[in-house]
Amino acid sequence: MKVALLTMFNGLTSTYSIVNVVAEQLRMLLDNQIETKLLVSEHCPDTEKYGVFLDERIQWVKIVNQIDGKQIHWRDYSEPNGKVHDTFFQEADAIAESLVEHLSDVDVCFLHDIHYQGWHLVHNVALRKAQQHLPNVRFIAFTHSAPVNHPANTEWPFSARYSPMPKTTYIYPTQSGIPALARQYRIPEGRCRVVNNSLDLLAFASEEVQAIAKETDLLSPDFLVVYPGRLTPGKKFEKVAALCGAIKKSSEQTVKIVFCDFPSRDIEPEKYKILIQLQGRLHGLDNEDVVFTSDIGFPHGFPRKGVLELFSLSNLFICPSFSESFGLTVLEAASRGNFLVVNEAVPALEEVGKQLNAYFMRWDARNFGYDTKEAYHPSEKDYYEEHGAKVVQMMRENAVLYAKVRARQRFSPQWIWRNQLEPLIVD
Repeated sequence: MKVALLTMFNGLTSTYSIVNVVAEQLRMLLDNQIETKLLVSEHCPDTEKYGVFLDERIQWVKIVNQIDGKQIHWRDYSEPNGKVHDTFFQEADAIAESLVEHLSDVDVCFLHDIHYQGWHLVHNVALRKAQQHLPNVRFIAFTHSAPVNHPANTEWPFSARYSPMPKTTYIYPTQSGIPALARQYRIPEGRCRVVNNSLDLLAFASEEVQAIAKETDLLSPDFLVVYPGRLTPGKKFEKVAALCGAIKKSSEQTVKIVFCDFPSRDIEPEKYKILIQLQGRLHGLDNEDVVFTSDIGFPHGFPRKGVLELFSLSNLFICPSFSESFGLTVLEAASRGNFLVVNEAVPALEEVGKQLNAYFMRWDARNFGYDTKEAYHPSEKDYYEEHGAKVVQMMRENAVLYAKVRARQRFSPQWIWRNQLEPLIVD
């Protein structure tokens, strides 16, 4: 499988929204080991490459943009009728020849606004000429702006903006625009598909967070919990795992815990990790639901800046800590839009939690001058299941949390690829 993206970009400035869409599609294709070509104008400067555009796996192709040594200047033919300039068809022939040369070895070609935009009329006409010599290439035409009305009367070549090409599927980023898109080209809606623009939350993440994302899925879990702290029994890591197991059981949804841990002399780390995993399994988690950053490249701790980034992805923060003088991580998690569950028996957590409208549970705690020990009836497991169900219900009813998780999951590049883009390619 080989895919080409025909953009005719003259530059790669990220302020141009289609550049961002193409960048995310390139990442999707490369992440799935699809051989990829990117077709741009021959005047697109290499010096503007950044991010994914620097990936050496991309085969860059410069489509001709001059005839007789003179640059082709695109003209905006947005009206349904008129007169094209004298060299229009000569330019279209030269571009068509270049397209045939560079598309002959591909299976699928993405078109980005080539049919729609008036200043791409010359490329539209060139592509139709080229298609006559590309019998094995399927085309997927993306429209990124609101479709236009099909005019009552239009003549060639202006009619190219309103006429479909063979072997072409037409794409719009939302379902609401599909009827208008079909009317523009006078095609059945069955020839149109929706491919949403994706939100790649990891694209501009730090190297540390991207490293974690390569080891574990940070985008699709329904409940993503981040818990930073020294790996000591006083931080009660196992209680986080236990409550998360109850949440998974109650919700029947996916749960992921990322423990941003660093070593402690209080207990041998590997023994404590086994205990934490065991508590998670006893209450409903699978081993893959729990990740320690110390096991995936950060044995001495995860950078605080990276923790804040992870909090921007997570939606639930659980702090069953035995003792806190303030509880700064509670503030950090709250500032990034997490539902808070804290230990009411710790004075500092109770004080901060009340100011942040946190949900309270009780675990063993250290107060001023004495320690407390909780007794659960009928059992600690029942206690977790009761409160886990309440937490799930409250989170489901929170519109902001719902939107945060939905944006992370439903509009991620992985979801768009798997459910919308990949089926078009293999169709």
